[in-house]
Amino acid sequence: MAGAKIVVLYPRPKDIEAFDRIYHDEHVPMVGEKMSHKTKVVISKVVASPQGEPPFHLVVELYYKSMADLQASAGSAGGKETVDHAHEISTGGAPIFLITEEETLTF
Repeated sequence: MAGAKIVVLYPRPKDIEAFDRIYHDEHVPMVGEKMSHKTKVVISKVVASPQGEPPFHLVVELYYKSMADLQASAGSAGGKETVDHAHEISTGGAPIFLITEEETLTF
C-alpha cells in the first residue's frame, strides 16, 4: 500500500518574520496536537528560484501510512481547525493543499 501525504504550499507572506513567528509558535504545535495519524512532518523553507523571487515561502509535507489515515486526520475536528488556522495566518494568499500518494524509488 502506498503512503499518502498532505503537501501545503504557503505563498510568500507580506511580513516573513511575523509569519515565521506565528507559524512556529502557534501552527506547528497545532499540527503536532491536532493532526492525528501522521508519521512525520517535513517543513522546507524556499530560499531561491531560478525564475527570480520564489512565489512560495514554505513547502510542508505531512506523511501518513495510508490514504485512510490521511482522510481520518484531515476530516477530524482538529484537522479542520488546523486547516482553517493555516488560511488565517497565510498573509501572502491562500495556502495550496495537495493530497498525494507516494512512490519511493531507490537507485
